[in-house]
Amino acid sequence: MGLSVAIVAMNEEAIIGRTLESVRWADEIVLVDSGSTDRTCDIARQYNARVLLREWRGFSLQKNFAFESCTQDWILSLDADEVVTPELAEEIRRVIGNADACNGYWIPRKNLFLGKWVRFGGFYPDPKLRLFRRCHGVMVGAEPHPRIDLTPATDQRTGRLKNLMVHYAYPTLSSYTAHMNSYSSAGAKAAVANGYRGFSVVNIVLRPVLTFIYNYFFRLGFLDGREGLLLHLYHAVYVSNKYAKVWELTKAGPPAQDRS
Repeated sequence: MGLSVAIVAMNEEAIIGRTLESVRWADEIVLVDSGSTDRTCDIARQYNARVLLREWRGFSLQKNFAFESCTQDWILSLDADEVVTPELAEEIRRVIGNADACNGYWIPRKNLFLGKWVRFGGFYPDPKLRLFRRCHGVMVGAEPHPRIDLTPATDQRTGRLKNLMVHYAYPTLSSYTAHMNSYSSAGAKAAVANGYRGFSVVNIVLRPVLTFIYNYFFRLGFLDGREGLLLHLYHAVYVSNKYAKVWELTKAGPPAQDRS
């Protein structure tokens, strides 16, 4: 059984080599690039990746295009800032070689924030459905956090792998705040699509405070030290920003098709 690795990328020259090095053992690497102006594509080709150029149309559509472009029996979906450990690589090889394997597998993820492994506050083990048989997985859900599901016609049984992939998520505070600004904008649009309207003190003030208390105290985020404090503090700010942006998007009134 062969394995394709599916990656979407744009201007990732600083990190893409680390990711590709960790999966160079795979039978195929498919990288869908949405217009890099740096050396991302050149680096990918050095690892014999098949580079496909496609205008950015949203994370789900890019990923599904990558999945559809894969040719091997199994697909491993990776982000450009994720790395497969040697132990996980060996486990994947064993699983896809098993005739009785499930159609999909959840992989635990080790998230790094400012270079530190975040173990508490709900950030570990952070399992993700990333390994699946070709034509059995599809990216679904709204931005900014779509997910992979097994297709409805597929046997829905899944398994869980033991070994970790490493997520080099946010090496600096500036990278974190930039991502959260983008995510809050996408999240606000999704919230409006789900019917949220107007200015809400509960969502803009109370919900962020409760989110911080829950993650930092009840889920033991304080055990991650200074990094944990910053992570959960700024995550609460992200929640507030998202709902403030909901108000900003809707303060002129509902869209024309909603008016009567």
